[in-house]
This record gives sequence, C-alpha cells and structure tokens, in this order.
Amino acid sequence: MSKEELLIPSAQSEGAAIDARTRRGRLQMLFLLLACAAPVIASYLAYYVIKPEGGKTNFGTLVQPVQDTNPAWFDVPLNGKWTLLIARPAAECTTQNPSCVEGLYLMRQLRVGVGREGGRVQLLWVNTDGKSIDPEIAKAYDHEVAGFSVVNLPADPKLRAQFNDWLNAQGAGQAIQLIDPSAQKMMYFPVSNSPKEFSSMKKDLEKLLRLNHKGERL
Repeated sequence: MSKEELLIPSAQSEGAAIDARTRRGRLQMLFLLLACAAPVIASYLAYYVIKPEGGKTNFGTLVQPVQDTNPAWFDVPLNGKWTLLIARPAAECTTQNPSCVEGLYLMRQLRVGVGREGGRVQLLWVNTDGKSIDPEIAKAYDHEVAGFSVVNLPADPKLRAQFNDWLNAQGAGQAIQLIDPSAQKMMYFPVSNSPKEFSSMKKDLEKLLRLNHKGERL
C-alpha cells in the first residue's frame, strides 16, 4: 500500500468508489433514455425545427405559419389523420370536364401511391355548390374504395366566409391542401397531370408520413 493510500481513511475510499459507481449508473441510464428517445427527437426536429423551405421540398409549397382549421366547418373530423382536401363545385366535376376530375384523380393516386401508409391519409372533397354529384364520378371517388368523403360548404355564412378565407390564403384556392393530424394546413400542391410532378408530390407526402406520427389516431 502506498503512502498516499495510507493517508486516505477506508470509509472515504469506499465512499468514493460508491460515488463513482453511482455516476456510472446514472450515465448509463441517461444514455439508455437518449437511445429510446432518439427517434422521437429526430422526428420532432425534422418536422418542427428543420423544416424544409422553398426548394427543399420536392414539389409542395409549405404554409408558414401553419393555418388552423375550424372543427365547426364540417362533420368530418380533421384531427388525428393526414388530410388531402380539395374544393370543387359538383356541377363542374363530370367526365366531360377533365380540369376538375384531374384533382380528384391526383388525390386518389397519391393515397394509393404511399402504399400501406394510405390508411393514414383521408381524402376530403368540399362540394362548393352543394349540387348532386355525377353518378360516374361518385362511383369512381367513393368512400369505401377511393377513400373520399364529400362535404358541403358550411351553412352558416360566417363559417363559410371563414373557410373560404382559409382555403384561398396564399392564392391556393384551386390547389390540393394538405392538413396534418393536428388539423393545421401545412402544405399545398398544384393540380398537375405530369407523372414527374406526381412523383415529386408523392415523395413529399411519403417524407411527412415517415417522419411524423404526432397526433395521429389510426
């Protein structure tokens, strides 16, 4: 035993050893907690902090700041799922009018395109004129197979005006609006029949579905 060891009381030596083990144990627990929380932290940072801007998205335009929806607008709940929303008058959505049908088709194909994640996405068509939907269109874009829900504009004039302001913000009234599971509009896509642009939209949606599950109720 060295002179230095002789100068250290045994109780103090044992206490130091216990403290060292305690510190090691705490560090190991901290590292374990960090390892478990890493996916959640990465998802939060990717979605809420390191938000892609401008050209960093594949095709969609980010809405910054995000825009809240009002649950009083529609009977279809917007909380808990990703929602692709489009607003079109039923009278114009016929097989003879491809400009209207293209938007519905694009939404349906985006939902199909994300594969098994499609169950996390609901499709909402806001029928802006409240007229009856063409039977062929109703069959092609139904709820059971295509995943569409169709709603009319709010009957209350104030709610209708509020929705229209929300819809047309940033000049996006004719676009496909993407609402996150917290019921906030966070991106929109122009309607396009380009396969290349469809691929880019799908990549944007796939990225969001991969990175964020916050607030979802499946």
